[in-house]
Amino acid sequence: MQLLTALARRINTLNHKIGLVAAWVVLPMVLLQVVIVLMRYVFGIGSVMLQESIVYMHAFLFMVMAGYTLLHDSHVRIDVFYREASPKTKALVNLIGSVAFLIPVCVLIIWVSWTYVSISWSVLEGSKETSGIPGVFLLKSLIIVFAALIGIQGVSLAVRSLCVLRGFPWPDSKEEVKQP
Repeated sequence: MQLLTALARRINTLNHKIGLVAAWVVLPMVLLQVVIVLMRYVFGIGSVMLQESIVYMHAFLFMVMAGYTLLHDSHVRIDVFYREASPKTKALVNLIGSVAFLIPVCVLIIWVSWTYVSISWSVLEGSKETSGIPGVFLLKSLIIVFAALIGIQGVSLAVRSLCVLRGFPWPDSKEEVKQP
């Protein structure tokens, strides 16, 4: 069990650090959006590349931050019953959800998208727009990154749930990631 908890803690640290770094994309994304609006509506200038870069940054944020969001239990859920459940009941729900749904779906996403992404890489797929970003292959790669990060966070969630069910202490994710 010690090996599993050490693995889970490493996964938590990885997703937490990735989330902290990726969150900084918000600032340039907002500033760039302001620039695009000013260029378009004040100066009458448009830029496909700048507009596409907003889409890329937005996709990057959502796809890369999914593991961080799961780590901090911030995903949207219908928690009519979950909210009031005991910690052991929550752990059981999380364990079943991770093992039966989350991890298999992540494996399926990686398996199904692998060819799609590799074909895009093989031709270094770019934008369909003439002045667009020549990096669609990078954008498509985020599918695999998303599935991998949220999948390994699902493994960590399952380990944490097992610990709670077996009576081992497990700190809250906010407390845990503050430790070195």
